[in-house]
Amino acid sequence: MSKMTGSQFISETFKGYGVKHLFVMPYVLNQVMRDSEKLGLRSIMCHSEKGAAYMADAYARISRRPSVCMAQSVGAANLAAGLQDAYLACSPVIALTGRLQQIKQQRNAYQEINHSGPFSSVTKYDGLVTSAKELPFFLRQAFREATSATPGPAHLDFYGIDGSFVANDTAELEVVIEEPFSRIPPFRPEPEISLVLEALKLLAQAERPLILAGGGVTASGAENELLELAEKLSIPVATALNAKTSIPWDHPLSVGVPGVYSRECSNKIVCQADLVFFIGSHTGGQVTHDWRIPPAGTDVIQLDINPAELGRSYPIKLGMQGDAKASLRKMIEQAGNSSPGKQWLSSVKKQVSDWREEVSQYVDSEEIPMRPERLCRELSDSMPSDAVLISDTGHSGVWTGSMVDFKHPGQSFLRCAGSLGWGIPATIGAKCAAPDRPVVCFTGDGGVYYHLTELDTALRFGINPVIVVNNNSSLNQEQGGVEGTYGGRSSLTDEKWILSELDFDKVAESIGCFGIQVRKPSEFEGALDQALQSGKPALIDVKTHIESIAPGAWLPNN
Repeated sequence: MSKMTGSQFISETFKGYGVKHLFVMPYVLNQVMRDSEKLGLRSIMCHSEKGAAYMADAYARISRRPSVCMAQSVGAANLAAGLQDAYLACSPVIALTGRLQQIKQQRNAYQEINHSGPFSSVTKYDGLVTSAKELPFFLRQAFREATSATPGPAHLDFYGIDGSFVANDTAELEVVIEEPFSRIPPFRPEPEISLVLEALKLLAQAERPLILAGGGVTASGAENELLELAEKLSIPVATALNAKTSIPWDHPLSVGVPGVYSRECSNKIVCQADLVFFIGSHTGGQVTHDWRIPPAGTDVIQLDINPAELGRSYPIKLGMQGDAKASLRKMIEQAGNSSPGKQWLSSVKKQVSDWREEVSQYVDSEEIPMRPERLCRELSDSMPSDAVLISDTGHSGVWTGSMVDFKHPGQSFLRCAGSLGWGIPATIGAKCAAPDRPVVCFTGDGGVYYHLTELDTALRFGINPVIVVNNNSSLNQEQGGVEGTYGGRSSLTDEKWILSELDFDKVAESIGCFGIQVRKPSEFEGALDQALQSGKPALIDVKTHIESIAPGAWLPNN
């Protein structure tokens, strides 16, 4: 025990848990930034609280470690809004905010609201710290909560509009680092051997078994075990967006991404299965398209590190609580070689092949303006072998989920879990976590408008990702819904989905970044190479066809 300020304790704790960046929107905990920087941490000052939360989200997911974002009291609600994505993505983000002391609460203090409401909806843990002596209890608990079971955000509210009341306070403190909680998962529990054997028995008895891998596979680092088990048992594998790179794109057992942002063949194959083995999946509304894929009544096995998830959305024949990597390894050790039947495997392979043939007219199209499907092909062919691809939501999620192929085992994929506009700041956070890897964002013009200002953040701090903009001057995903409501197309409906034509490459250049424009498919590979070699944050403005709308996901009739 030694006497120190709250700021010193926080900074040394961050250092001990492996935190290397603080994503902040000033004016907040300046003392912590000062003391952390003395220890080698870096503070990234953003242009918005949501941007800071998005950066921390992607940072945590790429590094598989807790990350930190901070905002003063008046920006706390904005930070909470940004944590929605981290919450939906099961991302271990620790958010620190300032809060006026209790004597100033409920008295119409300037710019102050009750923070408990906004943060309770988007965090696993929400605590109040009123003095330095409380820090050892609440800060360590935040790391425990953020990383344990299903990971997720934790929030601490510090006395003082900028948290300075706690940061400047002194107490006799001891910095204790609980190393397991510096990563995800902190522990690797395994299911009982009897459950493992029963699962293998059910899989062997099924005529048309299928594995559906979720984000828990990626968070656990269980990609190799997933592939080894699938190959040993000859079971096809569908993946959630968060697990898209967990099986090679051209593997004969690869089904693709099902659900809302999906391939038609993937949804059909999942619905044809007579047994679905969910691994590290929330079985949520996106990957199951509102619980219709697979249809109700399908036999289900579920493996998850959080037992509360077992059977949440589908009644299960068997549930197993355990870490994906450790549990799959246990299954591999107990499994013999088996096959569900050549007819099922041939059918799966043919359906995937037929789908590729069907969409080839778009993937190989020479149309100008470009089709997004062709843009996805160019990106698939051009991305460096160790690239990280970040996808925004909406059409960006559909195009990257269904059309982008990851052709190298060293590539990674991160998708937005909720809010349009996540892409640019998330790409900056991912680049901070993986500074030696190329980090590329796929977003649309609608998404770019949200946080275009964060390109300045990247420029100021020497963070150099590449932003690829699918620029069709519209939110054409909304066209059908708007015109359906209004009974047809008119100038009144057009103004609700058509945007201004803008050359985002020129906007990027005006900020001081590298900008380049692409109008033809043949131009993309060279543009990406120039962007990656520019030594600056870079933006590629790809002019695409306004009428290229992603097809709706296939659904069964019942």
